[in-house]
Amino acid sequence: MQKDLGIAPEMWGWVVGVFTLSYALFEIPTGAMGDRIGPRKVLTRIVVWWSTFTSLTGAVSNFKFLLLVRLLFGAGEAGAYPNSSATISRWFPVAERARAHGVVWMASRVGGALSPVLVVPIQMAFGWRASFWVFGAVGILWALWWYFWFRDNPSEKKGVTPEEILEIGNPPRGPHQSLPWRIALRSRNLWMIMLMYHTYCWGSYFFLSWLHTYLQKGRGFSEKEMGFYSTFPFLCGACGNLFGGWLSDRLVKRFGVKWGRRIVGCAGLGASGCLLIATGLTPNRMAAVIFLTLGYGAQDCFLPVAWSVCLDVGRKYAGAVTGSMNMAGQFGSFLSSVAFGYMVKYFGDYNTPLLPMGGALLLSAFLFYRIDAERQIVPGDVSDRKNA
Repeated sequence: MQKDLGIAPEMWGWVVGVFTLSYALFEIPTGAMGDRIGPRKVLTRIVVWWSTFTSLTGAVSNFKFLLLVRLLFGAGEAGAYPNSSATISRWFPVAERARAHGVVWMASRVGGALSPVLVVPIQMAFGWRASFWVFGAVGILWALWWYFWFRDNPSEKKGVTPEEILEIGNPPRGPHQSLPWRIALRSRNLWMIMLMYHTYCWGSYFFLSWLHTYLQKGRGFSEKEMGFYSTFPFLCGACGNLFGGWLSDRLVKRFGVKWGRRIVGCAGLGASGCLLIATGLTPNRMAAVIFLTLGYGAQDCFLPVAWSVCLDVGRKYAGAVTGSMNMAGQFGSFLSSVAFGYMVKYFGDYNTPLLPMGGALLLSAFLFYRIDAERQIVPGDVSDRKNA
């Protein structure tokens, strides 16, 4: 795509960044919408939108058209993870939520690992545009299945027993109440969560936006080699999500929510920051692949914990709180993706920009330590407390 449309590295930073800008702007409204009307309808709309603009990406003819498609793409996909998180808050007890988030994020990493394996053969046979059309069609089929199969609350789903509902600890929901922002914005926890995720995304979005380009242009791998080696970080990330979610829930049962979340979050972010810095410093390209793989795995140990913390402190306002966190994070993704391209141009290599990205992850680890998962953003909400 870069070659066909004549997109330079600094221009490519805008392509991957403009998506995250509109994504960030619509995170809170779409997350709150899930709290209000339920994630079933919202996620259906999101995936239909996502599929449509995935297909339109395959039809772009120039840089400006691609920017417009990516901008609208991000606006429509916003709220996907806050609404999946709201789903978890309705269907899982507190002590199982990190594992549930781990499975969700594990699936996303498996998708990232499989995408080059699927995309490269399609591109080689039919061109890069065909891969977008194929994935767009798959998304429409998923949205139809989701809408007819899923229900917002366990009590609405056939086959769910009263004993299961009691175990989940999810009481019947009354009229929707919006997050009281005047109270929420006075919460240090909310600000720490948003700052923590913002700095995390400075380091993490590299893997989603620049990894494939980095391996080819920064480390000299061929397209075929890139398709093979780029799967490793995502496979390790999938394992990291499962392990991090499982470990956090185990630690919650033993040490409580505060330290059960904090230990895993700080360790994962700290290790990832060190490994990303090591990637930028090593001259050996295979060592770089190993560091990237382990770094993404460590980083993803933290991911289900961060989203579980939002449920711990947000309770019935889970959609709005996770939307706030991800909004702050996606602004970091936008700045990171654009800055990376300009740093490549300024320094003349793809390795030096990894050093500040790794530093951002270390700062994120420090900020995570300041979060208290036992302190609710809106005091007095006792829902789910018996399961904590």
